[in-house]
Amino acid sequence: MTYPNSTTILHEQPGDWAGAQASGVTAGAGGLSLNAGAASGTLTSGTIRAAAFDELVPSWNAVTPAGGSVSVEVRTELTGGKWSRWFSFGSWSSGPERASLDGQKDAAGQVLTDTLRLNAKATAFQYRVTLRGAGTRVTLLAFNASDRARRAAGLGTPGNRAAWGREVRVPMRSQMLYPDGGEVWCSPTSVSMIMAHWGRTVTVPDAARGTFDRVYDGTGNWPFNTAYAATQGMRAFVTRLPSLAQAERFTAAGIPLAVSLGWKVGELPGAAIPSSSGHLMVLTGFDAQGNPVLNDPAAPTDAGVRRTYPRAAFEKLWLTHSGGLSYVIAPPGTRLP
Repeated sequence: MTYPNSTTILHEQPGDWAGAQASGVTAGAGGLSLNAGAASGTLTSGTIRAAAFDELVPSWNAVTPAGGSVSVEVRTELTGGKWSRWFSFGSWSSGPERASLDGQKDAAGQVLTDTLRLNAKATAFQYRVTLRGAGTRVTLLAFNASDRARRAAGLGTPGNRAAWGREVRVPMRSQMLYPDGGEVWCSPTSVSMIMAHWGRTVTVPDAARGTFDRVYDGTGNWPFNTAYAATQGMRAFVTRLPSLAQAERFTAAGIPLAVSLGWKVGELPGAAIPSSSGHLMVLTGFDAQGNPVLNDPAAPTDAGVRRTYPRAAFEKLWLTHSGGLSYVIAPPGTRLP
């Protein structure tokens, strides 16, 4: 998936791992799995080229039976052909042990919970994935590499009027109904709404428990949210879209998106809350005028979740805040735009 602001690379077929170095791991039709008798194993990719980037967000789909876990690390090629250190995105498991890793910062860049932010642009990276525990498998690895300077390059791209006046009906859920932390559960609430659309019944508290990052001390870790959706039978990954025009292609195909944006007081007319430094909601479609229709979990009640926001204001806040960051969550085999 290549856009002006970012490239998303998906590895999930045996051929995607051609040239990788594996120890204790086999790449097959079902993804990456531990060799018989191995307690852990590692696969290191070959060099992956991408358009110039200074941020990278990985995501993954994995099966981690009791005691199992997966870790994803990335390094980038520096000037002169040297490589950065390996930056880790923590340890993922379907159990409560999952955690990101703090304190990773040097001259090359730093990890901000779920995002590698570089101090200079790179055009190549490698990843290393480690599987631990019998039965652990990885079925998908995704890497979104983006250029912060081009985040808003697609702002104002004309939409496709054929996609207007169409909406995916997604069950409405408010995060604000839960007294024990619900006010910060926008991400798992958005995931639970999309899951419900696809016929997977997951309560908001269950989604919050399944995405909680004990180091970050919250449920907003982007790849942890898509990894959780995968444990419920979805194919899910993090990407960045360049414009609402591109997002129209997903909703027109019946695929709702969780999108991340932030705003100050007065910047988002009709917002459910006055301001936010970072908030997830579900894009379900567009009204007849091309304005985005969303399930905003910050509404105080389920009935008030469905909202329509002005297109120009919303797109600017989405692109400038997160570079169009989106969760793509759909059943395996769903054809994506």
